[in-house]
Amino acid sequence: MDQQPTAEAETDDSLARPGESVRTDAPSAFPAAQAVLPAGPGALPAAPAAHAVHAGPPHPQPHPHPYPHPRSLARRLVAPVSTLAGVAAAFAYVGTVDPNEPGHYPVCPLLRFTGIYCPGCGGLRSAHAFVHGDLPAALGANALAVLGYGLFAVVMVLWLIRAIRGVPMRLAIAPAWWWGIGAVLALFTLVRNLPFGSALAP
Repeated sequence: MDQQPTAEAETDDSLARPGESVRTDAPSAFPAAQAVLPAGPGALPAAPAAHAVHAGPPHPQPHPHPYPHPRSLARRLVAPVSTLAGVAAAFAYVGTVDPNEPGHYPVCPLLRFTGIYCPGCGGLRSAHAFVHGDLPAALGANALAVLGYGLFAVVMVLWLIRAIRGVPMRLAIAPAWWWGIGAVLALFTLVRNLPFGSALAP
């Protein structure tokens, strides 16, 4: 006698009607995808999701002004003029109070305890002579300090010009320059403490 179909089989057969989609449960060669039959003879598969439309590169931004908020000429000159005024006041004080007379300025601790001239020894006497227009005496006290006065003057002129034009002043010194400055200071210190370099001693 033939076995009667179970209720579960009848239910499955009754759900599979013509014109409806049927999902196959059989294993596929590609496990991630299951074949889906179209719902009808004229049905088309669903279109893939549209990709986001690329808006293209952003429009170039205009070059910003050197200062975020344009400042008046007076405000731009505050920093360089204040620096120049401070240095001028210091030179005026050294020019008035003679460092050749003891008791006005502290003694260099390196010279006091070791008898060795540091790179700055004689700098005050050099500044005093420079203020009074005695360039040979200024060079004899500290020639490197006189070179520093010239470099400072150049930097101040550039700073004032850039401030007037509204361009910020930036001093970016490469590490190689710092090493070079250190080497010059060390060589100057060595030579002025040797007998043949006594002309560079204060």
